[in-house]
Amino acid sequence: MLTDEMKAILEKSRGTGWVLEPDAKKILSLAGLDVPEYIHATSVGEAEAFASKTGYPLVAKVVSPDILHKSDVGGVAVGISSDEQLREVFDGFSKMKGFAGAVIEEMLSGVELIVGAKNDSQFGPVIILGIGGIGVEIYKDTTIRMAPIKKEHVPSMVADIKARKLLEGFRGSEPVNMECLSSMVVGFSNLVMDLAPFVESIDLNPVMCSGSRCVIADARMILNNAQE
Repeated sequence: MLTDEMKAILEKSRGTGWVLEPDAKKILSLAGLDVPEYIHATSVGEAEAFASKTGYPLVAKVVSPDILHKSDVGGVAVGISSDEQLREVFDGFSKMKGFAGAVIEEMLSGVELIVGAKNDSQFGPVIILGIGGIGVEIYKDTTIRMAPIKKEHVPSMVADIKARKLLEGFRGSEPVNMECLSSMVVGFSNLVMDLAPFVESIDLNPVMCSGSRCVIADARMILNNAQE
């Protein structure tokens, strides 16, 4: 069930037609899904205070209602390792169209997955799972199921991924925690069912999965124009 806070975020996002990343992560967090430790910093001072508390390295991403695809315009910086570098990145972001601050968050490691959802006109909400990051466009290694997803469905979804060995611990790498992955996919599916009247599609890419966590590093929610 959507909370009043979730509904308020969706309502304020109608003007742009999509949910800004910090708001999308707030919705996901309220739904009990794992997101990085982050701040929506509207000043460089706020960004530095967060860095002082959490430490480096950090990731920074521009927040702007005019920028949906952040990486296409240089709106993503990873591996930030000092206050000076953080100030330089923030200053660069501030010159971008519609600048409304930056998401500053902990830097994560693990296998990059995509977990997504789309409201299909024939089947209703469907859930996508596959290899994420930039690889999602190159390899197109994904599988799809109708929502809602139950925990027993997740192993068969993983089995459909051609590069599933990456999740199992390829060449000595740490295998993904399948319990965390299953819980995340099921929790996301439940949220998608609640969001179906409001949202056209959701992309969680990448979801960083390791031996201990499956964390949603980036999130994009596109609203349904037909919502009432």
